Amino acid sequence: MEDMPYAEWLGFARASWSRYGMPESVVDLGCGTGSLSIPLARSGFHVYGIDLSADMLAIARSKWDESPQASVRPRVGTIRWLQQDMRSWELAEPVDTVISFCDCLNYLTEKEDIEAAFQATFAALRSGGSFLFDMHPPKQLIRYAEEQPFVLDERDIAYIWTCDFEESRCQIEHNLTIFARDRNAKFDRFEETHLQRAYDPDWIEAALRRAGFSTVDRFADFELKAASSSSERLFFAAIK
Repeated sequence: MEDMPYAEWLGFARASWSRYGMPESVVDLGCGTGSLSIPLARSGFHVYGIDLSADMLAIARSKWDESPQASVRPRVGTIRWLQQDMRSWELAEPVDTVISFCDCLNYLTEKEDIEAAFQATFAALRSGGSFLFDMHPPKQLIRYAEEQPFVLDERDIAYIWTCDFEESRCQIEHNLTIFARDRNAKFDRFEETHLQRAYDPDWIEAALRRAGFSTVDRFADFELKAASSSSERLFFAAIK
């Protein structure tokens, strides 16, 4: 994950907030190990990091606890870590904005799960609040299938990454075999499987409107520019 464009996701969020309204409270939905939640809190936002994985949240908490203290920075916000399912998450008070980046929503592989996540998010936002997220379009999963396998071979880590693509559902299974060198210079082997599904962007927009969002804008590739058939990553901004 070291090459993931976290700075670009944060840049897209800030550009969007400049357009739709600057928030005070932010939900990072599918926050993982906090790579977006923590810099947002460091810059003064009040953040809720929500994820289904207890292991991910444990790492996120550790990273936040080890981050620079408030005395080092003039403005430091807060983080509350919550283990919840993005299809049914909720908070006691409405929030200003929800973000869900790094194609988190592609991991919901049934349409009813996407609809449920949109409905839960709409319910948790204040009036005028924004929901910002990105998704792989269908062409990106097709490209993965066509270009696999992927291989990494470095001194301390290596992997073999293969893909199985189900065309009828536009669904892909990523299978990774990872070899990581331990402190004794021996390699441990790990197996991971990731299942993702891509959806027609028009259907995603319609589902957002069914959930109640009054404005839905579609962008691409980390910029506030209109999406096109050549876009590699789609971004949506939905306003309650």
